[in-house]
Amino acid sequence: MSTKLCPKVILEGTRLTHKTDLAFALNEHPRLVGPRRYRYHSPLISAEWCAFSPYPWGAGLINFEPEDEARAMETYATWARLFELQPHYSWIVDRFHLSTMAWQLEHGRRYDFGWLDERLLPLGFHLVLCTRRDETFEAARAERIAVSGKPSQYDDLSVFVREQALLRSLAAASRLPTLELDMTDGDLEAACNRVADWLAETGGLWCR
Repeated sequence: MSTKLCPKVILEGTRLTHKTDLAFALNEHPRLVGPRRYRYHSPLISAEWCAFSPYPWGAGLINFEPEDEARAMETYATWARLFELQPHYSWIVDRFHLSTMAWQLEHGRRYDFGWLDERLLPLGFHLVLCTRRDETFEAARAERIAVSGKPSQYDDLSVFVREQALLRSLAAASRLPTLELDMTDGDLEAACNRVADWLAETGGLWCR
């Protein structure tokens, strides 16, 4: 095992679970990427980008329509190949294939990403499922809509409660090492340390 830090973490979870906040925090945390004397670029990617549409909140890698299925699968295969070509680098991913599976299942379409797990596993990818207690979504919504560019997406909180339960089942079926992380309190420093402890225990911090 190398001493070079190159964690590969996929953050999954429904909205209002501090995924993106945690992604940015992990991507600069000294226990994951080492001490930094100055700020520099580090990869932070997401399947949540609405990259299939020329307008905000459009279709992308998670919420694609059937006519874009081939493009979506090719995109995932391309990401997997990019990871394989650069195995000794750190990657923080803010939503990925479990989010796609969950959204598509909610719309009556089932996709099997076992092939992707098989490619990510030997590279050392670990999965962190960000959750919050169901009864706290209301308070989280009140905080979020003050800054959201599209407050209407938080009108129906039952969608998030349902998606959280679905993501739990999908994470349990994944071959990737998985940590469920309760982010209800929003304590990013504590969350980063828990993720770092877990990665250290499972060998996920260092290059293989």
